Amino acid sequence: MTTGATVLVTDADRGSAVTIIRSLGRHGWRVIAADANAKSVGFSSRYCYGRVVYPNPALAADRFVEVLHRAVEEHDVALVVPVTDEVIQPLVRARQKFEGHCQLAIPEKEVLDQTTDKRKTLSLAQRIGVPVPETRVVRTTEEACEAAESLRWPVVLKPAVSRKLDPERGVVDAFTVSYANSLDELCERMLYFDGRHDLLLQEYCGGTGCGVEVLAWKGRVLAAFQHKRLAELPLTGGVSAWRESVVLDPVLYGHATRLVEEIGWSGLLMVEFKGESDARLMEINGRIWGSLPLAVMSGMDFPARLADLYAEGPPGPGEPATDYRVGVRAYNCELILKWIVRVLLGHRGPCYLATPRRRQVAAALWALLSFRQRSDLSCPDDRRPAVAEFFKIARKVFGRRKS
Repeated sequence: MTTGATVLVTDADRGSAVTIIRSLGRHGWRVIAADANAKSVGFSSRYCYGRVVYPNPALAADRFVEVLHRAVEEHDVALVVPVTDEVIQPLVRARQKFEGHCQLAIPEKEVLDQTTDKRKTLSLAQRIGVPVPETRVVRTTEEACEAAESLRWPVVLKPAVSRKLDPERGVVDAFTVSYANSLDELCERMLYFDGRHDLLLQEYCGGTGCGVEVLAWKGRVLAAFQHKRLAELPLTGGVSAWRESVVLDPVLYGHATRLVEEIGWSGLLMVEFKGESDARLMEINGRIWGSLPLAVMSGMDFPARLADLYAEGPPGPGEPATDYRVGVRAYNCELILKWIVRVLLGHRGPCYLATPRRRQVAAALWALLSFRQRSDLSCPDDRRPAVAEFFKIARKVFGRRKS
């Protein structure tokens, strides 16, 4: 551990970033919290040594890089930990600008592309025998309709790249997943993408989502953790709102390990699967995942291990660390409240997709009241971020009622 060295953590308004700030602060790092939001909840943490407000990287990527580079020089930052794709994309492009000043906790572009480009992820998984949904790569409406004939309905329209930096405009474009259950629906969904962007047309996979998270160095897994999702937003599948730590599944862990080795990954990564006995790969998440707080609560301190890895280099030969508590549950307070409201109001999405029933709300409400389950931001020795989150949610609720 490099006591007293300075680390800068981006996206400090997110629970995962607050978890990193706390972990590194406890381990002796001087933590600079950075965010585009001047009222970021991470700024209120007792472990926040300094604050940096930067332009929204999704709208002003070049200005964001300049402000962050200036902060690195002013605070003598040794390590930058980027959290979201919107931050990672501009930093990867500007990596040379930071050389000689600090390390960026992101792999080289060629390695990162294996996770951000789902076409490359799919090709890699098929080559090494990791199960994937039946998939066709399409670009036009005509190609999509032709490909759909060999797939079962419903189908998923998954952009090949969900976040893409446009260097000329200096913005990070976002593309989202959608669904179709007929040729008419498919043609309608394709209007936005037709001829502009490659899509993965996939058969829909039901079942429980789970993630195998790892810390690796040049393809060697150093630590591993697994969780399953209990609630997601949107209701048809997406961001984890509530989740539980589970025992590492040897099959899924084996798939994840082979993928990491083939990619040659260094840093933190989550491999996402869906299904039970026939679980299939959904994606490889090459950024810090939203459910990171659960891993740390369960005893797998990924942030501290990551910082030590960049400060001191990889450990000697040995088995990966896999010792953590099973059955720990944690939730994102804002997201689980949205989940509860949407289920109660019957916002079920397309009728042909599996969505939660109202009776499942009782378990989620109990999670909010139980002392055995915690929100991502609750912490006995650092209460202010959770209080800041409460007021943040309240402002959103009353703001919407007023409008």
